[in-house]
Amino acid sequence: MEKKLYTLIVHSENIAGLLNQITAVFTRRQLNIESLNVSASSIKGIHRYTITTWSDEDTIIKVTKQIEKKIDVVQAHYFLDDEIFMQEVALLKISTPKLLGNPLISKTIRRYGARIMEANAVYAVVEKSGVTDEIIALRTELDAFDCVLQYVSSGRIAVTRDTEEHVNEYLEKINRG
Repeated sequence: MEKKLYTLIVHSENIAGLLNQITAVFTRRQLNIESLNVSASSIKGIHRYTITTWSDEDTIIKVTKQIEKKIDVVQAHYFLDDEIFMQEVALLKISTPKLLGNPLISKTIRRYGARIMEANAVYAVVEKSGVTDEIIALRTELDAFDCVLQYVSSGRIAVTRDTEEHVNEYLEKINRG
């Protein structure tokens, strides 16, 4: 079966140990988590997990159902990239002497819409927000200049293209019933 990159959005109560239970579902299915972001959601008392993984559709359906069975999980949904708006943030620490010695480095940074957040005599910190492919492309080009000292990227954050979060409908049904 064809593997695609899926983004799971899980809404839950903020309970200690739940993240471990959720990641165990991926481990049992031998799925690697590519990125993970946990934050408060737009609903008071509800947290949101944004998880990306490569999977086939049958497996991602099973994983989503297993996650939803967890007692503190309110709801879980999976999405393909065209069903969501997404962003990541990367920070690259680069060598200031190399940056100053090669004008192509700053030109590359500008071409990708990245910005220099801080610079001193030793290093400059570059911030790039965007989609994964853009961030990887910038890093690849900067790596070719042998100027990258450190690199870190956040997990994906995402919102659906729907007008409301799916969990809103679910919570309304519970409150009515």
